[in-house]
Amino acid sequence: MTIVQNKQQFDRLWNGGEEVAVLTFGLSGETFAIEAIVVQEILDLLPETKVPGARAFVGSVINFRGKVIPLADIRLAFGMEASEPTIDSRIVVLELEIEGETTLVGMRADRVYEVTMLPRAASEPPPSVGMRWRSDYIDCLVKRDGEFIIVPSLDAIFAAEQDKTAL
Repeated sequence: MTIVQNKQQFDRLWNGGEEVAVLTFGLSGETFAIEAIVVQEILDLLPETKVPGARAFVGSVINFRGKVIPLADIRLAFGMEASEPTIDSRIVVLELEIEGETTLVGMRADRVYEVTMLPRAASEPPPSVGMRWRSDYIDCLVKRDGEFIIVPSLDAIFAAEQDKTAL
């Protein structure tokens, strides 16, 4: 991803504002945040049905209010190891636009923390080098209380995974 593309992705998140409302959650000891506006619901773990032949990233489905929706584990997109659920694990149901279509997706989280506001002044685009994860999978990093909160680019992650399944 070029510096210009990183900046465009960064600017799209803030949409001209100085703050953005997010849901913070944990994955493998890291703190992530997604825009609160895409969050539909936070669920306790539900029974999963594995999908034969599906990629591990979205390897199962769940029943959400009578609808079958895919269950994603974005830690796999970031190259983290899958982990067993704990008592704190949750499913965050998101409404995303994927390939021009509004889609409900469940996303695993080790723990859900809070809905909070993140200030643009404390954020910066991800560096294009030196990251252990793909910079195009990250909208920005926000510094808070001496730590970084990672704001993933769900659009980029799901688009890349769609491309992989089309092969």
